[in-house]
Amino acid sequence: MKKYFVFLLCILLSTFLRSQHYHNFRAAVYCRAYEVKKMADTANYLKPLWESISRQVKIDKVYLETHRDLLIVDQKTLDIAKKFFRDRGIEIAGGITLTISEPNRFQTFCYSSPDDRKKVKELAEYTAKNFDEFILDDFFFTNCKDDLAIKEKGNRSWTQYRLDLMAEAAQSLIVGPAKAVNPRVKVVVKYPNWYEHFQGLGFNLEKEPRLFDGIYTGTETRDAVLSAQHLQPYLGYNVFRYFENIAPGRNGGGWVDPGGMTSADRYAEQLWITLFAKAPEQTLFDFRQLSRPVYPSDRAAWQGVITSFDYDEMMMQANASSPVQPNSTTIASIAGYVFTKVDSLLSYLGKPIGIKSYRPYHSTGEDFLQNYLGMIGLPMDMRSEFPIDDSITLLTEEAKFDPAIVDKIRKQLMAAKTVIVTSGLLRAIQDKGINDIAELRYTDRKALVQDFTVSGIFRAIHSDKSILIPQIQYLTNDSWEIASGINGPNGWPILHEADYSKGRLYILTIPENFADLYNIPSELLNKIRQVMGKQLPVQLEGPSQVSLFVYDNNTCIVESFQDKEVEVKLVTPKRFTTVTDLGNHQIFKGEIRKPGFSYIEKNLEEKNAFSIVVKPHSFRVFRMD
Repeated sequence: MKKYFVFLLCILLSTFLRSQHYHNFRAAVYCRAYEVKKMADTANYLKPLWESISRQVKIDKVYLETHRDLLIVDQKTLDIAKKFFRDRGIEIAGGITLTISEPNRFQTFCYSSPDDRKKVKELAEYTAKNFDEFILDDFFFTNCKDDLAIKEKGNRSWTQYRLDLMAEAAQSLIVGPAKAVNPRVKVVVKYPNWYEHFQGLGFNLEKEPRLFDGIYTGTETRDAVLSAQHLQPYLGYNVFRYFENIAPGRNGGGWVDPGGMTSADRYAEQLWITLFAKAPEQTLFDFRQLSRPVYPSDRAAWQGVITSFDYDEMMMQANASSPVQPNSTTIASIAGYVFTKVDSLLSYLGKPIGIKSYRPYHSTGEDFLQNYLGMIGLPMDMRSEFPIDDSITLLTEEAKFDPAIVDKIRKQLMAAKTVIVTSGLLRAIQDKGINDIAELRYTDRKALVQDFTVSGIFRAIHSDKSILIPQIQYLTNDSWEIASGINGPNGWPILHEADYSKGRLYILTIPENFADLYNIPSELLNKIRQVMGKQLPVQLEGPSQVSLFVYDNNTCIVESFQDKEVEVKLVTPKRFTTVTDLGNHQIFKGEIRKPGFSYIEKNLEEKNAFSIVVKPHSFRVFRMD
């Protein structure tokens, strides 16, 4: 009996030690091989750094990398590091970065090379021997074009060759060998943020999620201007939801680093936008960067007006928690501050919902456009299977990779549904049957527009900046301009409507520079949101660079990425008479909005509109009642 109670006590103690610190997600830290190698020195390196990090942010799990850039952590050091974290009740997992030289343009292994294949297999076996779970960091792809790869490729495209090669390598070099060594091991592949171009380097979103035990999402977006990728902040949310739709319930979490951080706010935004996507785990990359001090220069210019990330409050809390070392605040404190602030709000949120956007596997076209649309207040929900059951579907140029796309559009329209086609997709399929639905043409002509007209608004609307758009040609009275771009006495469609059977086809004209979507006046953006978000319980009105996140339990988040305070409106069905800010419990009453008198608006239902103010680079969480 005594042994039984001791055994039970051990189980309870283990459960207590390994229970997550935050209610709605786990927090993890990734440790590169370069840092793991130093962990044999627990007294002078590992212990003081860990005590500093864990004082500032509560960590549930640590990933210990075994290899990066041909550096392999020896067994003795791994054993010391594993014991150190286990003794402190921290869950451990392994990690592998399959690079030969990351600084050399991310030089990867050549999976056509027998020597490289042997090395990769050995790394998988070594890591599986040490851990019951390990993750492959961003680099399970190949950019190798040596003579052997050129010969093996043959007549295939590089994309097809690499897709075939890496799917085979996943099974025969990673998953299979790892499970042969450790049948319990969970093997996870982490996908980076550049999903539009995966297929060209061998990342196979169609096959790999079924080969691996789980996937993981790189949600870092850094700075859109200064970083070479120019990723929009909304991508951090959108890419996690996209991968979750590909592997439901097996997308283990999001991954953010402070690289290219122009202010502490930019790092904070990446963290909470990942959690808004309902990531079950947030990994902080990496052990080294979390120890980087926070400098006065990290305080953004808009601070001091009680923003969602309050630099001064964060510093005050961090210094108060370490009276012995009052100036020891590091990047870890930013994460700890964000996690504590967001955790309580996440409990209110249901499942994310949005405008379904179809992206066939291995497709490209109007690259990353959905993230720009997310930045103008259109909640995105990307899918790799055609969303046949949805009342409204968005199709960008990527959809041209589906050879049956025109037939699918026609069937949706005949089922009394709405399909929104971007100008890029119109160009790709205008000679492939879409003209049987509506005779529209994407011409070779461009227009530089700075004024706009919108149905129901009987005046021209001016923009501060000119926008270059393609000219869409149509037949008068066969289809109709809902919104137009104007230059002098001439104009061209921005949002265009055509009826077919019982449904409606819309053409959304995309500027030549996608970022010019941010220069479209709010009156026109409101019309686009009204049409595209009709099926959602709430739409946003107001300027660009304000995002709307919608959930299936009548909650939503409004987040502004602007450097100044903005006023926006939440527009809901009439049944919602109040919205409550779940952060400060402020209640807003709606203002009844009757339909306009235009032929388009006269059949719309009455709505309630709620005016709210959002601070710079801040968010507010609402419940609609």
